[in-house]
Amino acid sequence: MKETIYITGHKNPDSDSICSALSYAEFKNGSGHINAIPVRLGKINRETKFILDYFEVEAPKMLETIRLSVEDLDFDKIAPITPDISFRMALEIMKKNNLNSIPVVGDKEELLGIVTISDIIQSYIDVWDNTILGKSNTPIDNIIDTLSAEAIHIPENIKEFKGKLLVLAMEPATVKEYIDTDDIVICGNRKDIQNSAIKKDISLMIVTGNLQIESDIITRAKENNIAIIKTPHDTFTTSRLIPQSIPVNHVMTKKNLVVFDLDDLVDDVRSKMSQTRYRSYPVINNTNQVVGLISRYHLISSKKKKIILVDHNERSQSIDGLEEAEILEIIDHHRVADVFTGTPIYFRNEPVGSTATVIASIFFENGRRPSKKIAGLLAAAIISDTLLFRSPTATNTDKVMLKRLEKIADLDVDQFAMDMFKEGTSLTGKTPTELISEDFKIFTIDEDKIGIAQVYTMDPESLKDMKNDLLSLMRDRIKNEGYSTFIVMLTDIFKQASEMIVVGENKELIAKAFGKTIENNSFYAKGVLSRKKQVVPPIMNAITNIEDL
Repeated sequence: MKETIYITGHKNPDSDSICSALSYAEFKNGSGHINAIPVRLGKINRETKFILDYFEVEAPKMLETIRLSVEDLDFDKIAPITPDISFRMALEIMKKNNLNSIPVVGDKEELLGIVTISDIIQSYIDVWDNTILGKSNTPIDNIIDTLSAEAIHIPENIKEFKGKLLVLAMEPATVKEYIDTDDIVICGNRKDIQNSAIKKDISLMIVTGNLQIESDIITRAKENNIAIIKTPHDTFTTSRLIPQSIPVNHVMTKKNLVVFDLDDLVDDVRSKMSQTRYRSYPVINNTNQVVGLISRYHLISSKKKKIILVDHNERSQSIDGLEEAEILEIIDHHRVADVFTGTPIYFRNEPVGSTATVIASIFFENGRRPSKKIAGLLAAAIISDTLLFRSPTATNTDKVMLKRLEKIADLDVDQFAMDMFKEGTSLTGKTPTELISEDFKIFTIDEDKIGIAQVYTMDPESLKDMKNDLLSLMRDRIKNEGYSTFIVMLTDIFKQASEMIVVGENKELIAKAFGKTIENNSFYAKGVLSRKKQVVPPIMNAITNIEDL
């Protein structure tokens, strides 16, 4: 069985994050030994959607947490039973599968209840009720199966078993005093007893010992709409077995069921189990269909999910529950931050303009050629992250890799870049909330939590009418989410400059770090395009130095 590994970029993913996850998954899957699944941690922006549509590649699936869920566990995939199954059959199924309980489902596999061995045993040893077959609506098929009986005559419109269950071990005259209409009788081959029972208009005659039943008795039973079966068991065994024909619907638990969904987190399951004393619990899918049973053993034997991080190595930018996962690798081009691992891992971090450049290098170093679509994704990510080499983060390595990739992808780089940037920087229909969320990262500098959103545009003037709304929203984020400073970079790709909108306690200090004076919460920074290389380092130096004073 292949090992499953998730590959993910950072929250609020950009094109490099998405394309790198998809591309590295193709590389890892090439080994044939693992099942690498690319995932994303947020909504795909317009630029990335343009790239995926252009190369006809599906977006990675959304993954909100890497914490273990029920779906990740190797729980028991047991077929449930239907409510008309007899006690005897249910017990045999539980014994065969070493179960203490089993789910009961309806026609559409939806959960109706759960029955346990204790439920059945308790019902069996309770004070005997000789009308139990009627009260439990026990079907004739259950009785035949439980008694290994042969159906001698089953009326088309069989009577309900509303009467008592009797063993006719007495004289005919005495029988008449005990027997009533619709009773179920167990008897031998005494013809006079059988005739007396038929005269009383019983509902079912059970003849024990596989004894022969005379034809006139069968004829009279047919005339009176009475069912007759015969069993190989003796009278004692028959009377002991017949309660086991009762359907599980009679004793199963239907209310206040403790049930777990496939997407329930293991931590929540563990907590809920600690408050109950059942040995196993039904697992259902999103349509309430039963898919198995889970017990405490499955929680103890669970393993951590395995994950590879691309385009980030900072916990605040990574997936929820990262501390509970096993990190196998990190492929990145950012500063080394605060992701911790319990064991040594493969960590590759290069000072290049794009993580896609690193991944392309890994392909070629291993003698592998990315597929045409993946080469296109890698090329697009390099173009995006380096702003087609306008960003100061761009290196000669990025250029070399793009040259190799564009040939494989058969790509007109200049035309593609123009179309991609045009689509990606379109602000049509965008709200201030969307603008500050699409490409947003959190940076922790000492005790300061700083949020930086970057908005690329070819028409920065179109944002003027939104500025007041942006400022109001940024202040709300500071208040509600504990940032010391919130920055929005409005980056003009072709003028190669950014307007820095700053809110928070360090706004003057940050403007000073760029040699600027802040006015109306903003300053213009010519030549500043890279958040990673041109914005975070001077802010870090400014805050660190002021705190050292």
